[in-house]
Amino acid sequence: MGAKVQRIPGKIAQEIGADIVSGRLKQNALLADEISASDKRRVSRSAYREAIRILVAKGLVASRPKLGTRVSPIAAWHLLDPDVLSWMFTVEPQQALLAQLFELRKMIEPEAAALAAERRTLKQLNEMGQLLEAMARETLHSQEGRDADQAFHAKLIEACGNPFLTSLSTSVTQTVIWSTVFKHRVEGLKRDSMPEHLRVYEAVAARDAAGARVAMTELIDLALADTTTAMAPGRKRPRRK
Repeated sequence: MGAKVQRIPGKIAQEIGADIVSGRLKQNALLADEISASDKRRVSRSAYREAIRILVAKGLVASRPKLGTRVSPIAAWHLLDPDVLSWMFTVEPQQALLAQLFELRKMIEPEAAALAAERRTLKQLNEMGQLLEAMARETLHSQEGRDADQAFHAKLIEACGNPFLTSLSTSVTQTVIWSTVFKHRVEGLKRDSMPEHLRVYEAVAARDAAGARVAMTELIDLALADTTTAMAPGRKRPRRK
């Protein structure tokens, strides 16, 4: 029973957070007061209060005495927080935010791939190869395949040998996994991304920094194109999870 109560604030935070990052709740929108909101959701006031604390901690809302709780401007959002990234893809991400998110990936991952080509160890290369084998075997239709995809990107950044880049790996790999989940939920995965992943791996294996940079840029461009296609008018929209 206690564990179930613990999950309620997180579920409420996810629902409200998804409405905020998807643009359904606009900047400066006033949320319902604690009593009304908890009654409507049929949860305790303490559970709703804790959900708001979660959102405040992630910069999505600001609470002030007598002024209520309002949606914060995007500049205040902790956009690289793993929960915030996952909430972006719960319903449908804002197109501008999606483009900017992939823009960030293009600033980080191609250079990371180039550094990895120069600095990777044989052990790291073997681990990347094993992860690609798992991706091919399990496919991105399965959780196991998606986990391997996420781990491949994380291992590639680890191979840079730069702790500052490594600290960004969780955010980058969360983008990889949630955009894949979104595409699968909307229309299924219609394109096999293994060839692009293999080109990145082969360039890293050959210590070809320029080739790794180009291959990773192509992988990200195609991933963005796939996600944008999934959001095109007329496509079925994912239901809230």
